[in-house]
Amino acid sequence: MNRSYKIRTLFVFIAFLLFYFVALFNLFLIQVKQHSFFTHLADKQYSISLKQTPPRAEIFDRHGAPLALNKEGFAAFLLPRMIVKQEHIYNFLQKYFPEALTRLKQNSDKHFMYIKRRLTPKEIEVITQEAPEEIKIFKEPSRYYPVEATSSIVGITDIDNTGLMGIELSFNKQLAGLPTTLSLKKDARSGYFYIQQKTKIPGTDGRPVSLTLDATLQFLVLEELVDAIKKFNAQEGAVLIMEPSSGEILSMVSYPTFDPNKTDRLNIETTKNRCITDAYELGSVIKAFAALAAFEEEVVTPNELIDCENRYETYLNGIHLTTTAPHGIIPFSTVVQKSNNIGMAKVISRLDKKLYEHYKRLGFTQKTEISLPGEHHGFINPPNKWSKQSIFSLSYGYEISATLLQLSSAFCMIANDGIPIKPKIILDTSKSEIKETCKNRLYGKKSLSIIKQILEETVLHGSGRRGHIKEFTIRGKTGTANLIVNRVYSKDHNIYTFAGIVEKGTYQRVIITFVKNVGIKNVLAAHIAVPLFRQVAEKMVIHDKMI
Repeated sequence: MNRSYKIRTLFVFIAFLLFYFVALFNLFLIQVKQHSFFTHLADKQYSISLKQTPPRAEIFDRHGAPLALNKEGFAAFLLPRMIVKQEHIYNFLQKYFPEALTRLKQNSDKHFMYIKRRLTPKEIEVITQEAPEEIKIFKEPSRYYPVEATSSIVGITDIDNTGLMGIELSFNKQLAGLPTTLSLKKDARSGYFYIQQKTKIPGTDGRPVSLTLDATLQFLVLEELVDAIKKFNAQEGAVLIMEPSSGEILSMVSYPTFDPNKTDRLNIETTKNRCITDAYELGSVIKAFAALAAFEEEVVTPNELIDCENRYETYLNGIHLTTTAPHGIIPFSTVVQKSNNIGMAKVISRLDKKLYEHYKRLGFTQKTEISLPGEHHGFINPPNKWSKQSIFSLSYGYEISATLLQLSSAFCMIANDGIPIKPKIILDTSKSEIKETCKNRLYGKKSLSIIKQILEETVLHGSGRRGHIKEFTIRGKTGTANLIVNRVYSKDHNIYTFAGIVEKGTYQRVIITFVKNVGIKNVLAAHIAVPLFRQVAEKMVIHDKMI
């Protein structure tokens, strides 16, 4: 009996000893051999990474007025896998959010689904009062734009608050900053309470952007543009105001425009910033630069008499030419003032291919590299593709397409005594660029003095008479151009442009006014764009006096 007991005891001891060694071996495998595997498994089961996005930075005008702010938005969601009363959910969505119902039927196995984001107050009320319990609402960041007049410049963000167009797109990284990545560990018992939080990757706050725009001036200019569009039953228009000495853009408006706070049904045409996205054959406004090139190359003097043949149309080297009003033998300065195509063609043909080089010098084939997306580079028909007509067309603004910003920059060069200045939309207090470019004067003082005098006379006695403002010196040039419709130039489809320089002492502004396709026949830029210029200029100088 004792022997049998001892054997059983020994057997149990050996069994426990083997179990001990097996357990010890397994602990060795878990703690030492497979330590990294089980650590990683635990991290996956009880650790999560969370990205904490900083608030998007604001956008301001030159005086610190907000153009883009943050606000709380609301989104509705549900968990498709957790739906209990499917019929109730379906009925509610069918009544108020039918598009969400379609998505739900296609994604019934998903864990999470948005019903709608950026809810309206009415939608929030409906969900709060009538929605099934499975539908929840939570807060999320969104953007608010206080000044609708800046919408085509400031742009908008998408549903995830990422820049979609305008400054919001160009400076998305700066405005958004970098998110902070957090590591969280939860309590293994409850599965809910996070007991440890560590910053894995530190983020950075977004940095605000200040623009050169004046928000109040922007509003006033858009008001005048809309009035002109309605008055003349026009299709679209734009106005651009720049300060020549710095290149700062004070106002840049386009019409039609859009409300950046209501983008559910957005027409992409209304979002265009026409001052930079579209290039046009601008017509006679280009004559200012053709004349400047002629003076610089010394192929004509302002007093040289030019035979304009006192007729509306003529043939020159076999090419048919027309003009808006007949003139006889007049000085070349008067040819420019009266915008006579026949006289211009006769003089500018003396430049031949040099005209192309002058237009390129003025930047009409290059982007200005302004900090906005979608800028057009413009176009000039190169000499190797010229026909007999080309040199004449180029003398009065055809076969050359330019943006309104390129046109404004070129007029700033004239106002700035030949010094080219890059246009700016981002506010910069440094004036170093002016000092750097002083050595790069594009045209001689003599040529500039002559063209300035002609542009002044154009406003006093020529096609820009309606643009005169008391106590200010106004220099400018009109442009009326036919548009191409079905591959031919149409007399019933036109653009009307006026480029003007407003001066008084050290005060200088360049204003470009542009209107496209009016509902009135047989009118010129003198009747459309020039009065708009005057209205804008008068409001501008009154506003600037009050600052």
